[in-house]
Amino acid sequence: MLQTISQQQRLKKHVCIMVMVAMAMFGFGFALIPLYNAFCKVTGLNGKTENEIAMPVTHIDTSRFLNLELLASINENIQFEFYAQKEKFMAHPGEYIDTAFWVRNLTDKPVVIQAIPSVAPGLAAKHVKKVVCFCFQRQDLGPNQVMKMPLRFTVASELPKKYNTVTLSYTLFDVTHT
Repeated sequence: MLQTISQQQRLKKHVCIMVMVAMAMFGFGFALIPLYNAFCKVTGLNGKTENEIAMPVTHIDTSRFLNLELLASINENIQFEFYAQKEKFMAHPGEYIDTAFWVRNLTDKPVVIQAIPSVAPGLAAKHVKKVVCFCFQRQDLGPNQVMKMPLRFTVASELPKKYNTVTLSYTLFDVTHT
């Protein structure tokens, strides 16, 4: 009888521990996105940019040039053409670049798209300031429609001099059903 009570107590203890571990794992999974965002904001890693309109930059550093690259990619197997009007620029830090991306819906259905930006190297992301960006909001595209999507940005002159090339990458997602 004593052995059965001891086994039952151990079983209850193990069940309690497993329930607490499962709850802790769920809590950690739930908190992972805010923790990741805070980590990226503090360290500047992952090239996440803020999707808000930049304040005007007044200082242009004419003592150096940056190589600026624009990349376009499409997520999943969606049927779009998506490309930058011009893929490479040379500009002074603080100088504004006016360009655009083009997208074409290759289907016969209306869609809603969203572009997600990132910057490489990741530590340069906080220096990329966008004034106009198609990534600020979702875009509606009709069947077979072609759309020019404007982009106006600058790379702040405070960007450390060790960075000679900054790449802005946009991935296009079909968010019609979300």
